[in-house]
Amino acid sequence: MSAEPRHPLADLEALPLAPRARQAMSLGVHAIRADGSVVDATLTDLSSDGCGLDCAAGLTAGETIGLSVQSRGTIFATVRWSAGSRAGLAFAATAEAPAADAPSPRSHERTSVEAEVGLRRTGKLAFRVRVYDVSPGGCRAEFVDRPEVGERVWVKFDGMDMIEASICWIAGARTGIRFARPIHGAVFDMLLHRLHA
Repeated sequence: MSAEPRHPLADLEALPLAPRARQAMSLGVHAIRADGSVVDATLTDLSSDGCGLDCAAGLTAGETIGLSVQSRGTIFATVRWSAGSRAGLAFAATAEAPAADAPSPRSHERTSVEAEVGLRRTGKLAFRVRVYDVSPGGCRAEFVDRPEVGERVWVKFDGMDMIEASICWIAGARTGIRFARPIHGAVFDMLLHRLHA
């Protein structure tokens, strides 16, 4: 019988909690919104099925976000209620990212690709990673050695200069990468042609 996957926030609970029993706390987290933007937030309480969050950016009821805790991974949750900077969240049934066909507001439309690109993390040697989609503003890649949300990286598409970027979300081995400056439309069209060749 296979072991049940660990909840990314399991180590934060000092004692087993009954459903909906909340444990007060104050823990800094990154809230990753559907558009890929990352905002700082504070986890104010935690239960087996949800948590309270204080987020100056203001969340919207019904919104699905990823909560990233350093060294503990990312868990997805739905905002159940929101009042000013405070919000109550219910954890998703799985720790997987929302379905790829779910509508999400993005600054650029993503194009599905399967390619390898060069990637370099600060202070480390460059290595190759698999990219699954790309847009002028970023891409989705798979890492073996997981980075941290907010970490700065440099992406190197074949035939192009390195592009400065940052990690905006993490779900399992896959990550969202946001370019510091969007790729110009004409250059992006040329890149797509090369990736699909």
